[in-house]
Amino acid sequence: MQNSNEVLKLKRGYLKNDFEFFHLKDKKNMEFEFHYHDFNKIIIFISGKVTYQIEGKAYKLKPWNILFVGNNDIHKPVISPEEPYERIVIWINSKFLEAHNLDGSNLLNCFLLSSKQRLSLLKLDNRNIKVIKNNLSLLEETFNSNEFGSGILKNALFLQLLVYLNRLYIGFQISKADSDVEFDERIEKIIDYINKNLNEDLSLQNIAEKFYMNKYYLMHRFKECTSTTLHDYIVHKRINYAAALIRKGMGIGDACSECGFKDYSSFVRAFKNIFELSPKQYYKAMLKYEDI
Repeated sequence: MQNSNEVLKLKRGYLKNDFEFFHLKDKKNMEFEFHYHDFNKIIIFISGKVTYQIEGKAYKLKPWNILFVGNNDIHKPVISPEEPYERIVIWINSKFLEAHNLDGSNLLNCFLLSSKQRLSLLKLDNRNIKVIKNNLSLLEETFNSNEFGSGILKNALFLQLLVYLNRLYIGFQISKADSDVEFDERIEKIIDYINKNLNEDLSLQNIAEKFYMNKYYLMHRFKECTSTTLHDYIVHKRINYAAALIRKGMGIGDACSECGFKDYSSFVRAFKNIFELSPKQYYKAMLKYEDI
């Protein structure tokens, strides 16, 4: 079982391996800012007192709840130091899953559907918990093994887990009134609008008028529901979108315009603030990762 400090030292933004597996347990004050990754993430909550905020929804976690965090989802945990926080976290490279999609079965469906339905939570019954526990235990063993075929077995167990989780999520239903999920439908609609219109005018005034809300109330309510400001949310989403375009080979100037920035210098400052690299440095860094 790893210490969370070791994990936090790793680069958060980009995953060069196919997937990574972390089993973490700690009891201390840990505060996280909202962030996102270029990779997908699965969180299997085991114990503690944690509310996980993802894209405007707050999930009050219970043992063996599972969260799907897509590579475009802004998120953060709110952790109480009163109880030990134990969880398994799996980072997943989309390219690895895409390479194993067969017979029309898309292993990324759990992330695509959770994003589309705006529901990151999967609840397990006792039978499913038993299956998941067994799979995770075997998977964790392979990460610590140098025996013959351990790499092959690790991939097989991981793909088995993803198939099973996709099946569960596809058949999962949750009530809008579920007390473990807190959200404001108006803010949810605003977030959906922002995500679909990143290259449009997303000024506070324009959004407030479109959704018939007082702009000061909108600012207050958005911060209350998401723990981040409307402006910061939009900037993070635009920069994330720009980074994805740059990785696909789009010119930096074109990416700046496409993601809704009117001023190039503001775009570069925001990009460096989030990635700690200029757009040009980021592009070169991604080329190096692709070559590894």
